[in-house]
Amino acid sequence: MAMSASSGGGIKAEPNVTPMIDVMLVLLIIFMVVAPALLAGFNATPPTGVNLKDHPEDEQTDQVLGIDRDGQYYLNKKQIQNADLPKMLKQIYDGRPDDKVLYLKADKSLEYSKVLDAIDLAGHNGVRVVGMISEQKSGTVSTVKGDSKAPVPPGAKTGGTP
Repeated sequence: MAMSASSGGGIKAEPNVTPMIDVMLVLLIIFMVVAPALLAGFNATPPTGVNLKDHPEDEQTDQVLGIDRDGQYYLNKKQIQNADLPKMLKQIYDGRPDDKVLYLKADKSLEYSKVLDAIDLAGHNGVRVVGMISEQKSGTVSTVKGDSKAPVPPGAKTGGTP
């Protein structure tokens, strides 16, 4: 019994790859356009200081780290040596089971890298949360009743320029 292999005209089962190549090229172009936007990172606009809630500093429980324009540290309004900050933070926050919040006040002309260095030091020495403190923008009034230290001038609109 012999098998015959005919090369005659029958139906061939070959896939048509042209539509698949078209789809793949379109996807490639889409990913080439989208990928740089994904790698650029999240662009955020920092909040403005118009409606800031007053935060009375409780000197017994709140720890406030200040940094002046020269990069000098102040812990609770007392000047300290920059090299002593890690040791002092470790000593303060190791004794606290729950409240591990540090408030940070920095001069606006200070380089941001110095603020990040202070946050990094705090994080490595017992601080869990760092809260940034800023001032109310001059010439503005808070819209939330009781939040601004400055009295509301008569007839002034709240929440913007008076």
